[in-house]
Amino acid sequence: MDVLYFAWVRERIGLPKERVDTQARTVMELVEELKAREERYEAAFADISALRVAVDQDLTDFDASIEGAREVAFFPPMTGG
Repeated sequence: MDVLYFAWVRERIGLPKERVDTQARTVMELVEELKAREERYEAAFADISALRVAVDQDLTDFDASIEGAREVAFFPPMTGG
């Protein structure tokens, strides 16, 4: 699946997007797999309460299923303006 990173998440990880092979069944399991990779992922996902997630472009929660998903995106909360 494709994993996309936006704003400061992208800055901490150093990539806008990557292809990930995962055994994760939920967003949170994916986050745990990513955090175990390297320190930069650990830093990006240190406080998931400061993040939002979308699965196949639908805003969802970290306990959402990713089985069959093509894309997961992580980004900080949006602000209006």
